[in-house]
Amino acid sequence: MRPPPPEGPEEPGRSGGPLRFVALGDSLTEGVGDPTGDGVWRGWAALLADGLAEEPAGFTNLAVSGSQTRDVLERQLPAALELRPDLVSVVVGVNDTLRCTFDIRAVAARLDQVYAACTEQGAVLLTACLPDPGTMLGLPGALANPLARRQRAVNTVVHALSERYEALHLHACAGDWTTDRTLWSADRLHPGERGHRQFALRFHALLAERGLATGPAPSPEPEFPVPTTSASLWWLATAGTGWVARRCTDLLPQLLTLAADELRHRARGTSARLDLRASAAVSAALAGLSATPAGRR
Repeated sequence: MRPPPPEGPEEPGRSGGPLRFVALGDSLTEGVGDPTGDGVWRGWAALLADGLAEEPAGFTNLAVSGSQTRDVLERQLPAALELRPDLVSVVVGVNDTLRCTFDIRAVAARLDQVYAACTEQGAVLLTACLPDPGTMLGLPGALANPLARRQRAVNTVVHALSERYEALHLHACAGDWTTDRTLWSADRLHPGERGHRQFALRFHALLAERGLATGPAPSPEPEFPVPTTSASLWWLATAGTGWVARRCTDLLPQLLTLAADELRHRARGTSARLDLRASAAVSAALAGLSATPAGRR
C-alpha cells in the first residue's frame, strides 16, 4: 500500500510549491480534436490542470500522437520522473491495438512498469479505459470485432493494474459519451472540444471526491465555435485520413486475416471460441506479472 498523502492544508505540491501534473499518452492526451484559436491542440489534460488547485498547477504534457505503450515506457516515463510530479495521467493503448505486433502480454508488462515507477515516487496515478476504434469508426462487424477484442483486452489489463496500483480510474469505454456524435471530432476517433471537456470533468470529479482537486471544475461549455461541416470534412480528407493511414497500414493485412477468421467462426457458430481465446490471453498476461507489484520488490 502506498503511504497516504500528508495531512493538513499545506501547499498542494509535495515540494511545497504548486501541484505538479504530468500527462503521458497518445493523441487523446496530446489534445487532438480540441484545437485552440491559434490552431494548437489543447485537450482534456490541460483543461483538467486548470482546475486542480486555486493556485495554477505546474503542468507538462508529454503525450505524443501515435504513441504506444512502448513509447510511454521508454521515452515519456523517464522525462516524467525527472519532473517528480504529484499527479500523473497514463492513458494509452489504442495505438497498440492498431498494430500487427499487438501483444497483450507486452502491453501488460509495460503498463505495470509505468504505473509502478510513477507510484513509487509517491505520485497519484490517473488511468482510463477507452472505447474500441472499430466501433467508433463504424467498421463492419467482421472488421470491428477483432479490434474490439483487442481493446477489451487492454481495458481489462488497465482495470486490473489500476486496482493493483490504487489509481484513480475513469471508466470511459462505454456509455452515452461514446455515442453522442456532438462530443466527437470528424475522424470519429478523437473527442472534439466538448468531448475533451467531458473527459476533464470526469477526472476532476474523481480527484475532487478524494480531496485532490480543489480548483473549479472545467466548464462543459465549448469555448470555441464548433468546426463547420466543410472544415471537418476537409480535415478528415487531408490530415485525418493521413493520421488513420499511418496507424493502420501495417495492421490492414492482418486485420483482413482476422476478419476472415471471424466470418469462418460465425458461419460455424463457434464465435465464442474467439472470445475465450482472447480472455485466456489476458489472464495469461496478468498471471505473468509478479505477485509483488513492480518497483516494490
